[in-house]
Amino acid sequence: MDGEWRILETTNRTVASSIASRGTPGGVDPDPADPLPGRGTSFWERFVARLLAAGRGAADLLYPPVCRGCGRFVQRHAAVCPACWASLRLIERPFCEVLGVPFSHDLGRGILSADAIANPPPFTRLRSVAIHTGIARDLVHALKYTDRTDLAPMMAAWMLRAGEGAVEAADAIVPVPLHKYRLWSRRFNQSAELARALARLSGRPMLATALVRQRRTMRQVGLGATQRQDNVRGAFMVTEAGRSLVFGRHIVLVDDVYTTGATVAAATRALKRAGAREVTVLTFARAVTVLI
Repeated sequence: MDGEWRILETTNRTVASSIASRGTPGGVDPDPADPLPGRGTSFWERFVARLLAAGRGAADLLYPPVCRGCGRFVQRHAAVCPACWASLRLIERPFCEVLGVPFSHDLGRGILSADAIANPPPFTRLRSVAIHTGIARDLVHALKYTDRTDLAPMMAAWMLRAGEGAVEAADAIVPVPLHKYRLWSRRFNQSAELARALARLSGRPMLATALVRQRRTMRQVGLGATQRQDNVRGAFMVTEAGRSLVFGRHIVLVDDVYTTGATVAAATRALKRAGAREVTVLTFARAVTVLI
């Protein structure tokens, strides 16, 4: 039990200032003109800083940093270029306080979408970084299907910002699990990679095995909303060992993409049955057809 609990280059300063004013997430280099390493410190601190900088410079010659979206050279590793950053359709306020779906104009804080009113979800709130299109879709696809687990820390940094403090306020982070056979064939769970990076960034514990997928399900891609709900109904459960870890706790449930919400709703219900006090859903991308 104790073990469970212990676990974005821009060369344009105008762009940099704009990004910084919004609260720069990890993965964008806002200013390539970094100050001299170690300035204003002791001799030995400056010496070590210069030595480390020289080592990084040598490594960059062998493995130069490139944009995670398009492959252009950038200032530092784990970053995207200004063009890719500008093409991201970030989900910013105004949006539905519950489902996080963006509004086309500001209706005032606390406004809910019609869907959130007519069909309230079992979770308290949903937050996502970007609309699932363009570079956001490419990043998800690369992480999920081409083994680009190196993208997870950058994506998680953006997710932490999108969460607006929900991760830091939570008791634990839980990834949406894969069935053991799919995990065996894929070799890793993309949601767990994002959750693990979020745990490192936030200092909140990740409960890797508290929630399991007890039943094999079809892939959700290509299924309609009703089919998706039927596909994952009863698919998740909290393990006996996990019950004491989620009971009375605020859980952040992590997934890569929110489409219809069937998967995270089913997972949330399982967490609630085990006594979770509150569930916040956090995804990197979400499907949006028309802005409200």
